[in-house]
Amino acid sequence: MTFKGKTHVVGDHIDTDAIIPARFLVTADTAELGKNCFEGLEEGWVKRVTPGDILVAGENFGCGSSREHAPLAIIGAGMPVVLAKSYARIFYRNAFNMGLLLLELGDDIERIKEGNELEIDVAAGTITNLTTGETIGFVPVAPFMMEMLSGGGLVEDPDPAGTVRQGGTLFFGRQHPCAGSGHRPVHRRGQSDRRACGRGALTWNSG
Repeated sequence: MTFKGKTHVVGDHIDTDAIIPARFLVTADTAELGKNCFEGLEEGWVKRVTPGDILVAGENFGCGSSREHAPLAIIGAGMPVVLAKSYARIFYRNAFNMGLLLLELGDDIERIKEGNELEIDVAAGTITNLTTGETIGFVPVAPFMMEMLSGGGLVEDPDPAGTVRQGGTLFFGRQHPCAGSGHRPVHRRGQSDRRACGRGALTWNSG
């Protein structure tokens, strides 16, 4: 999996309301949400984005509410991957569930500036800055997360009302990897528990 695009840099502690303000949460349509991406940060921010561009953020990106609309807005804006110093925990899991790749770079994020042209090789764990000639390494994403991402994310059809079928086989229209295992799903909106089941947005209890 590789990505190539121009960077757009935002700061530290960018919350989900800056990514997609509450007034735009009347839809779960990715393209519609994308039209208002970062409207809470700057009016018309998304107009600078060309499909395939790369979002670069600082510390604690995606803090605030657990709304799944935030990663969907970034995808809808045309940015398939985010690089950041660090991420808010719930946003990190929501992003992968929705099909958005997040890479954590720590202090190396400072080596990437606005408008740099990057080439990202996920398998090799490298980011080549075509503008400066530098190469930055990153910790590879866990294989099960990449498997989920390659399939378009766990959540195929997000329901803004938070509805989930409680039969243990479907979550928003897609079969959960633990279906048929005898586990019982308990939906905790915006949360996950890898100790019980490391592959989903649900907490799975036995019994």
